[in-house]
Amino acid sequence: MASPRTTNIKLVLLVLAVAIVLGTLWYSQVLVDELLLKERDVAALYAKSLEYLANQPTDSLSTQADYSFIFDEVIRSIDFPMILTDPGHRPVPPYAQSARNIDPAPDTAPGAQEAYYTAIIAELDRLNTPVRVTVEDTIVVNYVHYGESPIITRLRWLPLIEVGVAGLFILIGYVGFSYIKRHEQSNIWVGMAKETAHQLGTPLSSIMGWIEMMRKGARDHPEQLSVLNEMEKDLDRLQKITDRFSKIGSKPILAEENLEEVVRSVLEYFQNRLPSRFARDRRIELKAGSQGEVTARINRELFEWVIENLVKNALEAIEDNEGVISFQLAGDAESVTIDATDTGKGVDAKNRKDIFRPGFSTKRRGWGLGLSLSKRIVETYHNGRLTLRDSRVGRGTTFRIRLPR
Repeated sequence: MASPRTTNIKLVLLVLAVAIVLGTLWYSQVLVDELLLKERDVAALYAKSLEYLANQPTDSLSTQADYSFIFDEVIRSIDFPMILTDPGHRPVPPYAQSARNIDPAPDTAPGAQEAYYTAIIAELDRLNTPVRVTVEDTIVVNYVHYGESPIITRLRWLPLIEVGVAGLFILIGYVGFSYIKRHEQSNIWVGMAKETAHQLGTPLSSIMGWIEMMRKGARDHPEQLSVLNEMEKDLDRLQKITDRFSKIGSKPILAEENLEEVVRSVLEYFQNRLPSRFARDRRIELKAGSQGEVTARINRELFEWVIENLVKNALEAIEDNEGVISFQLAGDAESVTIDATDTGKGVDAKNRKDIFRPGFSTKRRGWGLGLSLSKRIVETYHNGRLTLRDSRVGRGTTFRIRLPR
């Protein structure tokens, strides 16, 4: 999970990206508005030209020349759809000549053509207000209905295309960066784990030799032999831990195991090693389901590590108070669940989303890696799930492990 500092950096980058997108949209809209204003000026010029012609004698040579100028210079420069209508907003026949940059009606019947152009007029009016053509500044003789040129349409889509392309690149970059970061973190984990296993190997071998030498001198001292036996168990435990670290980064071998037996062995180990004052006030128990043996495919060494981390977490949550740590096993045809419940101090609501984050800890000591490592073992190596099922401040916490059957 991301650290608060990383989250803040991502938030700043997101705000900058949104600002860039909004700036692009605003600038594109400014360009569209300027082009629309120019198109309205062209439509107004066309309307003024018609007004001028309407106020001139129709038989003069200058009027005919003006007609030619308007149709050759003004109308030909228009690249947006436009229709000339009468004062009642009805298309003026012949329709093909009163329309500009509009596909002709597919049906040549007069009624069908009028309906076709009427529908287009309604669409144009939704985009722009028609321009009036008047005679003597009072009598409306025509209306000029106009739309948008293809370049404006493309400009309207341009910001969305830019945002889409930029978003795609950002997504690819984010996914790639996250993958590289996770890969680097994984390599660090693996390197540290294997180096730890390597460093532990030499002193463990030496301790095994020293224990064998001490055993020879303690043959006639039962109490010393008993202590050596317990030391040997702890040494075996250390050897298991070394093996666990050496398996990090490698694909573990899974085998069908009796989960009740696996969990019980871990709980008994901890119960026997609790200080006497803790053993009196704290109880660790296992509640198996009534449906018989509960089994699943696991790697025993790694899964025992998960149970140990949950027990340690529960013991620290109980602190110096009396309490109970219980593990409840249940299973069905598809999955197996293990609920680890304690009667400790619980988890604050504000910390629940962070408890599995590497390095997060509310304790004065510790690395804050136990729950994170346990989640990685359960979900990465066993295709299961480790979740915080329930927690109430002052009343306890329940973690749930779910494994596929």
